Amino acid sequence: MKTLFKLLLMCGLIVYLGFALVRFSRIANEEKCSGLNIVIADSTRAGFISRDEVVRLIDKAKVNPVNTAIDRVNTTNIKEALLKNPFIKDIDCYKTADHRVTILLEQRLPLLRVCPQNEHDYYIDENGDAMRFTGYPADLAVATGYISADYAKKKLRVIGRFLRENRFWDDQIEQIYVHRDGKIDLVPRVGSQLIHIGLPDSLDVKMNNLLVFYQKVMPQVGWNKYSEIDLRHTNQVICKKDGADKNS
Repeated sequence: MKTLFKLLLMCGLIVYLGFALVRFSRIANEEKCSGLNIVIADSTRAGFISRDEVVRLIDKAKVNPVNTAIDRVNTTNIKEALLKNPFIKDIDCYKTADHRVTILLEQRLPLLRVCPQNEHDYYIDENGDAMRFTGYPADLAVATGYISADYAKKKLRVIGRFLRENRFWDDQIEQIYVHRDGKIDLVPRVGSQLIHIGLPDSLDVKMNNLLVFYQKVMPQVGWNKYSEIDLRHTNQVICKKDGADKNS
């Protein structure tokens, strides 16, 4: 009798647990999405994607999950809507146990703003690919002059990557001017010198020569003594005095 009682009790417990599991699962699925967790990689760098922009994009696509029953939230639709934005590189989107939706976003970061002669402005990313100009502010060096799409992809990308990887030069270089022959001049933010670097090769050596010149010579003569600095040769720095033709 006791064995039968225990068996019936166990069967009843299993039935109850099954019912409770289904019941609580249904209740959980009927719970509404309570909010968004939005994480943007490299958000401290110059970029065009912010939390507000993500919310604006999913609102526009009518896929904002907030206040929607969690079991009706389609994370694939959210991902597809966001990937239509050219400044978004990749997305991961999933639901969490606390009835929220997490969006992990990797953005395409612009390296430079490109303003070719008689053409529309655009940005290039780390692969040299064009990114449409949005009008959003970005504190980036601006490349001007005779710039073809091929030159931007192959040559300007090299300079853009160099600037991104070197904080001092990223802050110091304001403009990149490309001549017809493909040679480049740099315009700094501090100092009035035009910096000739020739073709964008051996940048590490050329810019290190300039850095040493900044550290050892400029404090002695002042930042406005020279009007031009020539770095085209990797073994020397040639300067032209302001208001004179004499080299020094």
